[in-house]
Amino acid sequence: MAVKASSIFKSILRGFLGLLVFILAVELLLYFLAPVYDFPKPSPFSGQKIFNPYKDMDSTNWIKGNFHFHTRAWSGLTSGRQNSNEAFWKTYRSLGYDVPCISNYQSISTFNKDSSFYIPVYEHGFGIRKKHQLCIGAKQVLWMDYSFIQNLNQKQAMIDRLRETTKVLALAHPDWENGYTLGDMQWLSNYDLLEVLDANWRSIPQWDAALSSGHPVFILADDDAHDINDPYEIGRCCTFINTPVNRSEDIMSALKSGNAFGAEINMHDKETFADKAVNARKVPRLNQVRLDADTLRIAVSRKALKIEFIGQDGAVKKTMTDTSVAWYKILPEDTYIRPFIIFPDENNNPGTKFYLNPVYRYDGDVPTNALRAEINYPRTWILRIMSIPALFIILIFLAFRRYKKNNLN
Repeated sequence: MAVKASSIFKSILRGFLGLLVFILAVELLLYFLAPVYDFPKPSPFSGQKIFNPYKDMDSTNWIKGNFHFHTRAWSGLTSGRQNSNEAFWKTYRSLGYDVPCISNYQSISTFNKDSSFYIPVYEHGFGIRKKHQLCIGAKQVLWMDYSFIQNLNQKQAMIDRLRETTKVLALAHPDWENGYTLGDMQWLSNYDLLEVLDANWRSIPQWDAALSSGHPVFILADDDAHDINDPYEIGRCCTFINTPVNRSEDIMSALKSGNAFGAEINMHDKETFADKAVNARKVPRLNQVRLDADTLRIAVSRKALKIEFIGQDGAVKKTMTDTSVAWYKILPEDTYIRPFIIFPDENNNPGTKFYLNPVYRYDGDVPTNALRAEINYPRTWILRIMSIPALFIILIFLAFRRYKKNNLN
């Protein structure tokens, strides 16, 4: 009996090792087949015209959204297993959210799929170093990733593949485990949004690195929460979207065009969900972001502690304090300007913060992004021609070793 059990165990072990070898072979093949890109040299925004993403803004049309939250999926294997869809919906609605979205790992939730505001969202990525993406308006789940390390070519390849099935593509929590470095942000292209804010991470330097390199990337702010019962995870960061209709296509269009902003909502120690619901109704309103020739004008519904105008390389160009209106004359050397607003709490300490999308320079008829990485097909095929035989040699070597071991036994 013991001999039989040992034989079964060895068979299971051999099967497991065979599966592991197969998975590793597939992973190696993906790396060998990865395209090689030509990346245009980073070039700051330039031109005589200035693009204002808020030119069609109506201050009565702000809606509140969250695009990153995890509920139970994959039979409870992933984080968020204690969160029901119903609890998620009830809690976020109580905090004044108009567009709360579920974004489980590699799974599109159909909760609320019959509503006008339903947006299919999922978090892509199952590698070991948190190089994740939020696919907003996804047609399907992409079951491909470079699971170990990713160089610049592989990061760009993932963006381009996801772009084919996603209406609005965001790089998720780029600062987490250095998933997207400051250097990466100078070169990567073909995505729409950067998750600059979430409950745990602030990726503001990455945002300025992308903008300073001439990539018109707009902000996304989310909770990225995994526990619906923890008030320290919920309602911390959100995206305010300017649209007259709470409809999926209008929401995604506003996000993609930059008619939105990120907010970091002030929170006190020991704050309950009841407290959060009350405070959510007290968040100030963005009333105006207007360009008068070369002067950018900001107006908010409540006095701010300070309003900063931030430009190239994240440099603060001007600060105005204790005011609900502010202005900045855009200089010829300014490539972009993004306003940052800090409101006081009840003790006149820094409280809720607004991170506005940038105005930036451009030429031509429309403010398009010409800095687009393109596949270098000759170099790509040279790499593949050299790599694929190497993969076969590895597989033959492993098969020979297994054959030799079995014969010896």
